[in-house]
Amino acid sequence: MNTDFGFPVFGDPVQESAVTQIMNARETGARVALMADHHVGYGIPIGGVAAWQEHISPHGVGSDIACGNKAVRLDAPAKKIGPKMHTIMDDIVRRIGFGLANPNNQMVEHELFDDPLWKELTVLKKMRQKAQRQLGTVGGGNHYVDVFADEEDRIWVGVHFGSRGLGHAISEEFKELATDTGTGVGLLHVRSAAGEDYLRAMELAGRYAYAGRDWVCATVARIIGGKVQEEVHNHHNFAWRETHDGEDLWVVRKGATPAFPGQKGFVGASMAESAVILEGVDSEQARSALRSTVHGAGRVMSRSAAKGRNGQAGLVSERAMMKSVEEAKVVLRGGGVDESMHVYKRLDEVLACHAESVRILHRLRPLGVAM
Repeated sequence: MNTDFGFPVFGDPVQESAVTQIMNARETGARVALMADHHVGYGIPIGGVAAWQEHISPHGVGSDIACGNKAVRLDAPAKKIGPKMHTIMDDIVRRIGFGLANPNNQMVEHELFDDPLWKELTVLKKMRQKAQRQLGTVGGGNHYVDVFADEEDRIWVGVHFGSRGLGHAISEEFKELATDTGTGVGLLHVRSAAGEDYLRAMELAGRYAYAGRDWVCATVARIIGGKVQEEVHNHHNFAWRETHDGEDLWVVRKGATPAFPGQKGFVGASMAESAVILEGVDSEQARSALRSTVHGAGRVMSRSAAKGRNGQAGLVSERAMMKSVEEAKVVLRGGGVDESMHVYKRLDEVLACHAESVRILHRLRPLGVAM
């Protein structure tokens, strides 16, 4: 942990541009920390944590409100599931919607659509129909549905996605209403009309994201033919009211996993590497990090650099990507070179930077990956 900046920065090497971004948040009066998977984001870096007494930042929560991870352990042994993996992955991409704007193949009914807030806030009125069509879809980019085996040869299903178009619409609406601080980090006072509306909309988007991840995990469990025995579920793009060192704060995590003592989290890696189930432990390091840890391995290469642009070849070839997937014996559906293992840090190295604040409970080896 590097404290030379006056606040904790995890990871080696440190990305100076991400540090500059989190320093901008600090200039607004926030208490900040930067996780080891950090890289540049919009307003506040990915892997950034910022906490204010009476303010919240839509830029800090980000456009994919309530993006997060869920993992479920099934009562299915890997030795029986492994030979069926190609068929299972085909069924997953047929039954579950992937892509930025794609609706679900079926309408998912959920009680959250009965919430009166859908009729009270203009942005929610506009988005209700689209949100219902997209519930249970995964989206694009680094969002995924994976099938894993743990160290005891037990099957886990892991997913990563958020509130889809709903969260993006809420974010864009309230970024416009946030006070310009001159740092690139807009703020809303939590007791202002806009701040109160944002918090209510954010909370609804959080329930929406949870419902979507619940539905996808349950659907994949049915495809595999297993029953859920254990689940781990958390947001990593959200804001919480928490107490730290005796002070009540609004803690915004953008690509950072909550890790209070005993709290479990699912942290993914790349398409060809193992993920983990971890839990927070009490330590000085944990307190300085505002009880937060990484949400993934962290990018070291932009999408355009990986894929190439303007006629220039990218830094990662499809051959190299597929070689890494085949060596890991992963059945891949979808994905591209901009999500290859070559564009990410190694998860074990990132987690080692947080060794005093989290404990690894399970290592999850990928069997099938859908992106």
